[in-house]
Amino acid sequence: MTHNENRASWFKEGAIALSVGVLYGTTSVMVGHPLDTIKTKMQAQKGFESTSMIRTCLKTVRTQGIIGLYRGCVPPMLGSGIYRSVQFSAFEAAYTYCDRYALCKKEIPGTFGLQVRVILAGACGSTARAIIESPLELAKIRRQTGQTYQLKDVYKGFSVTWIRTLGLMGMYFIFIDSFRRNLPHLFSSPVLGPFLLSGTAATLAWWLVWPIENMKSQVQGNFGKDQPLKTRLAMTFRERGITGLYRGIGPGTLRSFLANGTSMIVMSNAQKLVTKLGLRD
Repeated sequence: MTHNENRASWFKEGAIALSVGVLYGTTSVMVGHPLDTIKTKMQAQKGFESTSMIRTCLKTVRTQGIIGLYRGCVPPMLGSGIYRSVQFSAFEAAYTYCDRYALCKKEIPGTFGLQVRVILAGACGSTARAIIESPLELAKIRRQTGQTYQLKDVYKGFSVTWIRTLGLMGMYFIFIDSFRRNLPHLFSSPVLGPFLLSGTAATLAWWLVWPIENMKSQVQGNFGKDQPLKTRLAMTFRERGITGLYRGIGPGTLRSFLANGTSMIVMSNAQKLVTKLGLRD
């Protein structure tokens, strides 16, 4: 679960998360899109294959102006609120629904109290997000890299997006659940706790799946030949080493921490407001 409020029914928790998740998604894009643009150019645009984060930023501003850092922001601005609200809604509804089954509440040995339902709910939230996010990501990446796209291509790269999202959001929910249980006072604070804990959880999760995120950007950005994920990973490692797989991790880390930390401040306080207004009664 992503909050410590007294829980309502599984349906109501899903509906609440659907509402407050919109705030998380739109805040994330407003804070993080310029750094996401830099990351995408470093990973998937010709002419930026070897440039550093700073040089990529300066080159973009010099040739396109500040507006260049916000290219492609419309699809995620419209869509991020949707797919992030759906991801939190699916997670919270599934997590709460599993409360009635003893097996789902069973703690996994050696995980310091992690319950099975966190894994199951994370898979539900991840899949719901990937279905909505994949075409929006393709539109965003094509705009960021100066390309066009056709409607028939919008689900190009869905499989790699789904794999990335299962790993990303699965680990994010695991980290958040662990922080919630083990650091309740920090988790419940109005500003510092949500910022630090969500920023840390998201950034750790991104580090774990970054090579796949890199490949996703290449696939959806038409970078290189079409080939299986495993082949693309192997070729990138062979040609550029581990740094090639983790290209763009600098701006990605900054974007992840700032955007997800700030977004959780907004969402966690919205959850508290929902309880204060009696909407969970």
